[in-house]
Formats: sequence, C-alpha cells, structure tokens
Amino acid sequence: MSRVRVHNFSVSVDGFATGDGQSLDAPFGHAGGRLHEWFFPTATFRRMAGKPEGSRGVDDAVAGTWDAGIGAEIMGRNKFGPQRGPWENDDWTGWWGPNPPFHTPVFVLTHHPRPSVEMEGGTTFHFIDATPREALRQAREAAGDLDVRIGGGPTTVREFLAEDLVDHLHIAVVPIVLGRGERLWDGLEGLEERFRVESVATPGGITHMTFTRP
Repeated sequence: MSRVRVHNFSVSVDGFATGDGQSLDAPFGHAGGRLHEWFFPTATFRRMAGKPEGSRGVDDAVAGTWDAGIGAEIMGRNKFGPQRGPWENDDWTGWWGPNPPFHTPVFVLTHHPRPSVEMEGGTTFHFIDATPREALRQAREAAGDLDVRIGGGPTTVREFLAEDLVDHLHIAVVPIVLGRGERLWDGLEGLEERFRVESVATPGGITHMTFTRP
C-alpha cells in the first residue's frame, strides 16, 4: 500500500505551524515568512519558483525529497486560501498562480464543496467534505501506486496524525517563538512511540526531525 507522507512542515520552537490572523496578504498570519526562511534559498524552492541555482546542503537535501513518488496531495482549506464559510465565488484558485507546484490531484478538505478546478501542469483541485480516512481513500485511488502527501496546514496534519494515518513525517523546527497561532502537537501526547525518530541540525539553527513508521 502507498505511504502517507508529510514534508517540509515548519514549526516554531513553541510548536506553532502558522501565525495568528491569516489574510490574503498574510498567508501565515503574524508569522510572515519567518517559519520558511530556511526553505526559500534552497535549490528545491527556487526550482519550484522557476528560478535558477539556489543553496545546497542539509536544508536542500531534506527539502528535495518532498515530491519524489507522490501521486496525490491532501490539504486543508486554510492552506488553499484565506476564505472562511461558504465560498463567495469560485474565482479563487489558490496562492500559487496558474501552474501550482503540485502537478497531481489535490484534495482540499472543506465543509463547502465546490466544482473541481483544473490548473496548468497537471494539478487539479478537488473540494471534498470528508473524514481523514475517506479523504485518504479518494487520494489513494487517484495516486495509484504512488504515495499521498499531507500538505497542511497544522489542523489537517494533526487530524491525520491523531488517526494514525501518517507513515513519514518531516518537521523543520525553526528557532523562533511565535507565541500564538495554530499549534501542531496539541492532543498528540506519546506520538513519538509510533515512529523511529531521527534529527539533524544545520548551521542556520534549523533542526530537521524525521518520524518514520518502523
């Protein structure tokens, strides 16, 4: 059976994976880009953004595994956009422009389903009202023999972890204190007992933690 994977998921040292006050101009609320500053210079990110070169090293080596063998993604509605409640219209198609970096079917969890949106480069957003297990069933069907990535945000990743549906979890612990926002670890006491845990620290102060099902 295909694996369920989380990659490049940044959290502050006090456990927040996004800041408070998400808006169109602030996708991560008051955190701004601070959770992801380690990622932006990497060759992996710059390739995703259509830019040349980029840094190599531990950050890039870990980040670069995010898309290998992925056949579908599941994300929460708040990763897709800042709207809440019923959709006012179907014009919003995500933060990523006409050619999102996923290039697979993407299942967006929402209590307000809407028609699917086909984008350039092979990404199609499907909007479903489903439990984690049902969403995973649909994503696995779309992915075939490939793996399914849980893309975030923290509520979605936490729900899949709570249901014991994640096989591989990569967390980048960033040396900042946010104080408020959406925490990842709440309600997941003893999570580490399910996994083999490894970590590596970088000169820039990032600790990459990998939780892998034995």
